[in-house]
Amino acid sequence: MGYCLYGNDIDDNTSPIEAGLGWVTKFEKNFIDRPLLETQKATGPTRKLVGFKMLERGIPRSHYEIYNAKDEKIGEVTSGTQSPMLNLGIGMGYVNSVYANLGTEIFIAIRDKKIKAQICKTPFI
Repeated sequence: MGYCLYGNDIDDNTSPIEAGLGWVTKFEKNFIDRPLLETQKATGPTRKLVGFKMLERGIPRSHYEIYNAKDEKIGEVTSGTQSPMLNLGIGMGYVNSVYANLGTEIFIAIRDKKIKAQICKTPFI
C-alpha cells in the first residue's frame, strides 16, 4: 500500500514533509522544529520518500543503496519485497529530490550489482 512504517520508512531523523506526510502536519499550532518544517514545505525537502518497482529481476531490501545512471549514490531503500500480485520487486526509499519524479530510472545495489528500477506511484496496485 505504500504506508510508512515507523522505524523503516519514517523515524526521528525524517520529517513528515520528506515522507510525503505534510497533510498531517498542522501549522496552526506550535510544535518542535516548526521553522524547519515550514522551510521544507515552502522550498521543498532535499530528499523524498518514493515508491519504486524493479524493472529487472531483484528484490530490494532495507538499507540497499540507490544510484543514478551516472553511478552516483542518490539514496537508500527503506523497505522492499517481492510483490506476488505484480510478480516483481517493489520498494520504498529516500532519494535526492531531483530524482523523485514519476518514471525516473534508478538503480538498486543488490549483491554488488546495480539493478534497474523506476520511480512509481504508491499504492503499487
